[in-house]
Amino acid sequence: MSAKKAENVKPAETIDTAGAPQQIVPDVDMDHPAVDNDPRAGTSAEQNKIDFNDPDLSGSEAVAKNLKEQAKK
Repeated sequence: MSAKKAENVKPAETIDTAGAPQQIVPDVDMDHPAVDNDPRAGTSAEQNKIDFNDPDLSGSEAVAKNLKEQAKK
């Protein structure tokens, strides 16, 4: 078995709003087609307000709940 050189990737120091560790990995090409470096591109502020993190709601239920709340305003 050959020894591999360990990568020097620093541990995450912050957590984003979705709860994911923010870690810089130097060899990731952010312009690669498989990497979505701007997941909110082309979306509206209203779309980004929808909370998809409720484990009791499906995606369509979360959207319906959000639209109902917006209609009240």
